[in-house]
Amino acid sequence: MSTVRIDLLTREYPPFVYGGAGVHVAELSAVLRSRIDVRVRCFDGPRTGDDAVEGVTGYAVPAELAGADPVLATFGVDLEMAADVAGADLVHSHTWYANLAGHMAGLLNGIPHVLSAHSLEPLRPWKAEQLGGGYALSSWAERTAYEGAAGIIAVSAGMRRDILKAYPTVDPAKVHVVHNGIDLAGWRRPEGAEAERGDAVVRGLGIDPDRPAVVFVGRITRQKGLPYLLQAAERLPADVQLILCAGAPDTPEIAAEVADAVAELSRKRTGVVWIEEMLPRPDLVAVLAASTVFVCPSIYEPLGIVNLEAMAVGLPVVGSATGGIPEVIEDGVTGLLVPIDQAQDGTGTPTDPEKFVSDLVAALVAVVSDPQRAAQMGAAARKRVEDHFAWDAIADRTLAVYESVLAATP
Repeated sequence: MSTVRIDLLTREYPPFVYGGAGVHVAELSAVLRSRIDVRVRCFDGPRTGDDAVEGVTGYAVPAELAGADPVLATFGVDLEMAADVAGADLVHSHTWYANLAGHMAGLLNGIPHVLSAHSLEPLRPWKAEQLGGGYALSSWAERTAYEGAAGIIAVSAGMRRDILKAYPTVDPAKVHVVHNGIDLAGWRRPEGAEAERGDAVVRGLGIDPDRPAVVFVGRITRQKGLPYLLQAAERLPADVQLILCAGAPDTPEIAAEVADAVAELSRKRTGVVWIEEMLPRPDLVAVLAASTVFVCPSIYEPLGIVNLEAMAVGLPVVGSATGGIPEVIEDGVTGLLVPIDQAQDGTGTPTDPEKFVSDLVAALVAVVSDPQRAAQMGAAARKRVEDHFAWDAIADRTLAVYESVLAATP
């Protein structure tokens, strides 16, 4: 496939990365560049200076749409992306932000459109709080792209099931499972001078590396289950710290809700550390390495790159048994799965929130109270990501999807 040109379309790309999809595109494009001609088209304006990368084009919102509804502004960027894809053999879009661009580019140029499913709008109804009427537009754009795509990549088998349920007209044969990957060299437990630097970093953030710690990393959004974690934290042993690397709230309302809950928790116990800014990777690695267990209390999680990152640093993961999380955590070996019965109305809300919180507490206590077991799980977690989630293997599987789609294209 060396002469094939693939255009990757994405909302996020460094230095503007807010979640797992941005990490995925950055890592995937880096690996693919050594094998095929890859062009990346992204949001947030042109990349200049140190941020400039050959083959990467950034687009700003058209001046005519400045101040318009954010979803309409997104569509404006999509139109400009689609206009520039001429010459590609295949276009590959990521998230609803860029799915419409991929769909239009495919139609305009007579080339196949492949999309990667990192999440689904029908399973995130709380986004109506954030987008208002724009949620209907984002949902329309996603549905249109999925139903017209030549191929769909699901980041987990759980996500594949969700796609076929949400969009029943999609041909199951078009939906392929390719997990997210992890940069094994960039995510590892620091040693020597790096470890000394990391110790200074975590102490500067207010973390005591000599105390056990539960760490959470994620955006402040309904799907991440942060309110349930804050309830659970009240029942953790007094010596256990709670480290929250949590920012980028979806709405002012959920930001205020979390801020109030953190303040209330801080009045009841010590060791609550809230880091709102996005940390540079070396600093985040240091925070992970100083912790005992990583927690992922999500009520919706197609896979969870943050889980892979924590496992690569050698942390066991306690996570909700939902979405693609059970495909990452080997229960009892690399961490613990927390059972969760959920409403089937699209919200994913636990049908028994108290039981979910109690089970979350029990799993966290089981790990933090047994340092030897936690260390053994952490070592097994690192081996699992090495064996199953290295980016070279993910790139091989992605290229195989491209090949199958191109071979089936008239």
